[in-house]
Amino acid sequence: MTVPLSILDLSPVSAGSTAQQALRNTIDLAQHAEQWGYHRYWLAEHHFVSVASSSSITLIGLVAAATSRIRVGSAAVQVGHHTSASIVEAFGTIDALYPGRLDLGLGRSGHRRSQYGSEPSHPKGSHPKVDTATGRTVIRDGVVVPPPFDPGRVADRSKFLASAAALQQEGAQPQDFAEQVDEIRALLGGHFVSKDGVALHAVPGEGAQVDLWLFGSSGGESAVLAGQLGLPFAAAYHVSPGTALDAVEAYRAAFRPSALLAEPYVVVSADVVVAGDDATAQHHAATYGHWVHSIRSGAGAADYLDPATATPLTPEQHRLVADRLSTQFVGSPSTVTERLAALQRVTGADELLVTSITHHHADRLESHRLLADAWGLRAARAA
Repeated sequence: MTVPLSILDLSPVSAGSTAQQALRNTIDLAQHAEQWGYHRYWLAEHHFVSVASSSSITLIGLVAAATSRIRVGSAAVQVGHHTSASIVEAFGTIDALYPGRLDLGLGRSGHRRSQYGSEPSHPKGSHPKVDTATGRTVIRDGVVVPPPFDPGRVADRSKFLASAAALQQEGAQPQDFAEQVDEIRALLGGHFVSKDGVALHAVPGEGAQVDLWLFGSSGGESAVLAGQLGLPFAAAYHVSPGTALDAVEAYRAAFRPSALLAEPYVVVSADVVVAGDDATAQHHAATYGHWVHSIRSGAGAADYLDPATATPLTPEQHRLVADRLSTQFVGSPSTVTERLAALQRVTGADELLVTSITHHHADRLESHRLLADAWGLRAARAA
């Protein structure tokens, strides 16, 4: 039996369109995803760029209101930009109206202000499965594992630093990630005590029927912490294909059974574009490299370009994004399902999380519909 498929959405803004339309597209895709049998619909949090999911928790509430069965959640809340109480109260508010459907995914992104140029490419125990002598990409049973991307290659860090500063009160410092995860668990469980010894209760929030997840892209802190706490874990192959497999291994190695999970539970993400044939899919995906380049150049995610009018990447631009292009899953339904099956087989994923960006919303809908049919989602739900 094939594993479940879920969707990760950034609410991308297409060139010539608006953030308002991107949000309408998200609601439309979520409603179709529910009909097509996808298991979850997760929203990403990004700020000051051309994606409309910056207020991801607000958008989660809107998606939950527009659907009836599909699980909805965050992939992930950047906890360094939020207090524990604000996260729990926000999810508790949504859960009060749509109980038992929320996934609260937490990520370290807001904690890593110094990541560009000062941290190693694979921090805290991650050991990328690449040819370390040559730095070459390796293939593991059909899965491409490129050399890890070095954040130090991002030349212009000014926008990243300005964005990080704008997202916090002046002088504030991100809390230790593990400590903040503990606080969130305590607030949800009703046993939170402040540093002054005062018991506080989140209303709403305490006792909310939300599932807690941790997200990571390397074999570092997030993967190990998720395993130690016995929480489910999502590994971001679509963002960091060079280290995501290490994250899965580190999570399983650290796993301890908990009241939530007797065994590890892993979701692995992939960037996917599906069309009726390989050539059409490749055309729809032709400006993905431009979009990734806008991120890695330091400018942040730009409007998603129309492949009919965009000029090709230069060789230098292509080199900066080659790892992401080689690990994007593009093609006909049979082409993509074969590659996704290989990713599931190599990682042992209990579930796959697919994200798809195209210039035209209709092409993105078609991509997810074709994949759902090829994967047998509707048939599985009917059974």
